[in-house]
Amino acid sequence: MSTEEHLQALLERMPHEPGVYQHFDKDGQLLYIGKAKDLKKRVASYFNKGDHNGKTRLLVRKIADVQWIITPSEADALLLENSMIKEHKPLYNIQLKDDKTYPFIVLKNERFPRIFPTRQVRKDGSEYFGPYSHVKAMHAVLDLCKKLYPIRTCSLALSRENIEGGKFRVCLEYHIGNCLGPCVGKQTEEGYAESIAAIRHVLQGNLGEVRASLKADMSEAASRLHFEEAERLRLKLDAVDKFQAKSTVVHPSISDVEVYGVVSDAKAAYVNFMRIHNGAIVQGQTLEFRKRLDETDPDILAAAIPQIRDRFSVASRTILVPVDISLGVDGAACLVPQRGDKKKLVELSLRNAQFHMRDRHAQLEQVDPEAAKDRLMETMMRDLRLKDPPVHIECFDNSNTQGTNPASACVVFRDGKPAKRDYRKFNIRTVDGPDDFASMKEAVYRRYKRLLDEQQPLPQLLVIDGGKGQLSHALEALEELGLRGTIAVIGIAKRLEEIFFPGDSLPMYLDKRSPSLRVIQHMRNEAHRFSLAHHRTRRSRAFLKSELDDIPGVGPKTKVSLMAAFGDIQAIALASEVALLDVVNLKVARAIRVHFHGSDA
Repeated sequence: MSTEEHLQALLERMPHEPGVYQHFDKDGQLLYIGKAKDLKKRVASYFNKGDHNGKTRLLVRKIADVQWIITPSEADALLLENSMIKEHKPLYNIQLKDDKTYPFIVLKNERFPRIFPTRQVRKDGSEYFGPYSHVKAMHAVLDLCKKLYPIRTCSLALSRENIEGGKFRVCLEYHIGNCLGPCVGKQTEEGYAESIAAIRHVLQGNLGEVRASLKADMSEAASRLHFEEAERLRLKLDAVDKFQAKSTVVHPSISDVEVYGVVSDAKAAYVNFMRIHNGAIVQGQTLEFRKRLDETDPDILAAAIPQIRDRFSVASRTILVPVDISLGVDGAACLVPQRGDKKKLVELSLRNAQFHMRDRHAQLEQVDPEAAKDRLMETMMRDLRLKDPPVHIECFDNSNTQGTNPASACVVFRDGKPAKRDYRKFNIRTVDGPDDFASMKEAVYRRYKRLLDEQQPLPQLLVIDGGKGQLSHALEALEELGLRGTIAVIGIAKRLEEIFFPGDSLPMYLDKRSPSLRVIQHMRNEAHRFSLAHHRTRRSRAFLKSELDDIPGVGPKTKVSLMAAFGDIQAIALASEVALLDVVNLKVARAIRVHFHGSDA
C-alpha cells in the first residue's frame, strides 16, 4: 500500500472526537503535534485544503503516518498538546522561548491559607489545582470561591502571637465584606478552616456537597425568618449552579506515573500506555499483542507492561492499571484506582485502547473484509459459548398497548450486519390481552415452522429481547418443533444488559467494550424499532377503521384527507360543519356530524 493510500485509509477510520494528533515522516520521526475539537475533520484539512503556506505544504509532503490520542474535551486536548510539545519538541511546532505554562490555583500551606493563581508549581506542601486551559476559566473559579466564602487576600504573617498582640488592623477588604477579619481575631481559625474545606470541594469539582450545604443553610435561615440571609445564600447557590468545572486530564499531584489500559478480541489484545511526568501526560501509545493461548486481559497486561517499560525506557514507581495483576516489577507499586483523577486517567487509557481496537477492526475490514468477519465470529463464539460461528443471527421483540394490536418482529443479521430484506413482521393471532410471554412463543413458533416447511437454513443463534420468562417461552416453541439444541438461544434484559442462557439461573455480563455486546445491542435496538413501527401501523389502522369506516361516504382517500386536515379523530368529531366543508362535500360533512353527535347535529 502506498503512502497516499495508507493516509486515505487512516482518515476514513479516524474518529470524530476531540484529541491530539501526531504527524510522522517515513522514518518514524515526529514532525508535528496538534490539537483538535474533531480529529477527523482537522487532520483531513491538511490533505484537502490547497491554500496552505509554504511551511505547511512542506510538512504535508513529509507526512507518512498519523497517530492520535483522544481526550474528554477540547480543553483537555489543549492541555495535552502543551505538555507533549514541551516533552518531544517536534520539528514543525512553535517553541515557546519563555516556556510559559498554563496557570494553576494554589491553596497555600500556611495558617489561614490564601488562594491565588500561579504558574509555578513548588513542592512546599501547598495544594495545586489545574491546570486551566483558559485564564478566564481560572478567574471564574476564583471569583466563585471568593463570592461563596470570604477569605483573606493579604500576605500578612497571621501567627497566633501577632494576632493576640494586636499587630494588625482591618483593611478595606474587611469593610466591604470580602474578608471576615482573621487578622484581628474576628474570625476563628476553625471557622476559616470550614471555608477552606468548602473551597477545596469547589476546586476539586465536588459541587454536590457545596450545593447541599448551601441548600441546608438556606432552609434553616428561612425557617428562622431570616429572609435576607436566605436570599444571600440563594444567590450563592445560583452562582454554584452556573459554574462549570475545570479540566482533569492532568493534575500536579500525579507525577512519575505510568497508566495502562487493555481491551481484547478473539485474536489480539490492545494495550494503551500513557506516561505522566511532572503532572502532565507527555506520552501515549497503543500497542497490539497477538494472543497465543487465549489469555485473559489481566494475563496480557502482566506480560505486556515489562515489555513496554523496556521499549520506552520508563521506570516509574507507580503503575496505574484497571484490574488487579501480579506484576513482580521491583521498585514499582501496581495500583487499581477507585476514584479521583487517577481513576479518570485509567478510564482515558481504556478509552484510547478501545478506539485503537475499533480502528484496527475498521482497517482490517478495509484491507481484508473476510478476515474481519472471521475475527468477529470467533470473538462472539468465545464470548457467548457457541459451538459454531454465528454467521446467521435472528432477534425477536414484542410490542402492544395494554394488550391491543399485539405485534412481534424478527430481525436478521448476517456476518454481524443487518440483512433488512430478511426482516419479518408478525400479527399475533392466538393471544388475548397483554401476554408478552405467549406472544413471544407464537412468533418464534411461526417463524421456524415456516423455515422448516420451506426447507430454509436455520440461524446459528437466536436472541430474545427479554429476561427469563420470554426466553423460556421461546424455548417451548423450539421444543415443540424439535429444534431444542439445534439453535443456540440467549436472552438479553434491557436494564443491566444481562445475558441469560437456558438452564442457567445466573446471568452473564459481557464487557461493555466487547464487539459481541455491540452486535447484540444493535440487534435488540433494531428489533425494538421494527416491532414498534409495525405495532404503531396496526394500531393506527385499527383506530381509523373503528371510527371512520362506518360513516357513509368516507372512503380511504377521504380518511387520509380528514386526518391530514385535523390530525386525529377527536378533532374531526369536534369540528364544525363549516370546518368540515373545507375538506369534504356537504353530504359527507353532515354524515360525519350525525355519526358523532346524532340527528341533533
